[in-house]
Amino acid sequence: MKPSSLVHLGTALCLSLLAGCTADHDELRQWMEQQRREIKPSVTVLQAPKKFDPEPYSQTEAVEPFSSQKLSVALKQDARAPSSLLARQLNRRKEPLEAFPLDSMSMVGSVAKQGQPYALLRVDALLYQVKVGDHIGQNYGQITGISETEVTLQETVEDAAGEWIQRPATLQLQERAR
Repeated sequence: MKPSSLVHLGTALCLSLLAGCTADHDELRQWMEQQRREIKPSVTVLQAPKKFDPEPYSQTEAVEPFSSQKLSVALKQDARAPSSLLARQLNRRKEPLEAFPLDSMSMVGSVAKQGQPYALLRVDALLYQVKVGDHIGQNYGQITGISETEVTLQETVEDAAGEWIQRPATLQLQERAR
């Protein structure tokens, strides 16, 4: 066979396939039209929105709740009467380890000197020796106990209501990875 006759044969085959598809296509169109006529959409009617009537503000003579003057008075009152827990913390000298958050510290060991336990804490590649009563962390933490495996402390923090409360915290002994 010649190449040109192959081309004609391929063209004839494609045309016959297309002619067969148009009959099925017409049948499909008729079925779709019938379905469109038979199906009735159900649309729920939306209710009209309620009319909004703005309420006039009648408290123009009263104290404005968001005034800066009212806020400054409240802040001054808070500064004058701090919680007794916080007042004790504010009236003492800060210790060096209070500049670091607890999660940046790690306990790497413990020692006893003259019967008193000391913990060794690593902060920024430096070792610090701490004892019971020392203050650490940024939440006014005070060490209450030292064992071979952990340092326990009490932190003074502000709760969601704005009250100052004490909560326990610990630093666990961190073993070096080998």
